[in-house]
Amino acid sequence: MSGVILETFFLIFCGSALIASLALYSRQPILVAYIAIGALLGPFGLEVLKDISYITDMSHIGIIFLLFLLGLDMQPKALLVVLRKATSVAVISSACFAAIGFIIGISFGFTLTESAIIGMASMFSSTIIGIKLLPTTVLHHKYTGELMVGLLLLQDFLAIFCLLILLSSSAGSFQIKPMLTALAALPLIAGGAYLFVRFVLINLITKFDRFHEYIFLLAIAWCLGLAELSERLHLSAEIGAFIAGITIATSPIAQYIALSLKPLRDFFLVLFFFSLGAQLNLALIPQVIGAVSVFAIAVLLLKPGIFYLLLRQHSEKENLAWDIGFRLGQISEFSLLIVFLAYSKNLIGDEASLLVQSAAIITFVISSYIVIFNFPNPIAVSDKLRRD
Repeated sequence: MSGVILETFFLIFCGSALIASLALYSRQPILVAYIAIGALLGPFGLEVLKDISYITDMSHIGIIFLLFLLGLDMQPKALLVVLRKATSVAVISSACFAAIGFIIGISFGFTLTESAIIGMASMFSSTIIGIKLLPTTVLHHKYTGELMVGLLLLQDFLAIFCLLILLSSSAGSFQIKPMLTALAALPLIAGGAYLFVRFVLINLITKFDRFHEYIFLLAIAWCLGLAELSERLHLSAEIGAFIAGITIATSPIAQYIALSLKPLRDFFLVLFFFSLGAQLNLALIPQVIGAVSVFAIAVLLLKPGIFYLLLRQHSEKENLAWDIGFRLGQISEFSLLIVFLAYSKNLIGDEASLLVQSAAIITFVISSYIVIFNFPNPIAVSDKLRRD
């Protein structure tokens, strides 16, 4: 097995490095390279890698670390202020996006259940794309970064609610217990994490802060431990990781932990984008190409516009409203989790599943192009727009 993993990592990272080099030379977004190499080498491309299930599972860790680092960069008081401002925007926009997805599903002949799940998958924007393409200085210190994180976090809560609905549905029935467990678990986890950090974790960090390897190990253990606990209590690992991060955000060593974990996060995010490309069933695309095109265009055009209108109604500046609207103008990785879960429960068919997967990848790629060529970001091909 070790030989298989070594060969897989060789193909993923050497192939990604090669395609990424070509992308940079041709002034293209580097994220596209990771998706392209996945589609090329995956089970629906050249079939060099026929089983990518373990890669998909591993790539999920990148999202967990991303949310942990987001938590490290957010002060609890500032987060509460932003959440109060962002709640109405997040709820109204999600309702609009759900209606758009549902209407498109019905228009192309999908069943009511399939259309409802397509609408559900349309509600959210990508945390990875949104944060990955946001300059670090904006993320840490600017109102734009705080507002984006607030919107994405609220969307994540809505996504978890949708996932709980699907998880609670079995053979046509609805089980309320997992949802009640999750709702009760959230304040308990947050309160327990705060007390543990205050009386245990901070003392350990203070006592052994000169041992950098130990701090690195402790941070990973805290992140993954709370992520695993949250998942067992029917919340998502991402929410657990975010709570883990925000509870130690006020520690003097928080920024050191953030800098130490960024390379590890990027390692797993390469796997995430690779697996995203590898899961695209290219052979079935002709069957849904019309629906995919309409769905993707609707998302790319309407999401920025709706965010712009809602933010302007909340007295946000025009430039900021367009900036956030275009940065959130795509489908989310949570959307993929929703359709995978719905497909596993036989709630949707192959075509509905492929519709969301294909539209997600298209919107990931095109929205990345829009941001990289028009707004400040860390991987811009233009020196004028590049901001670390």
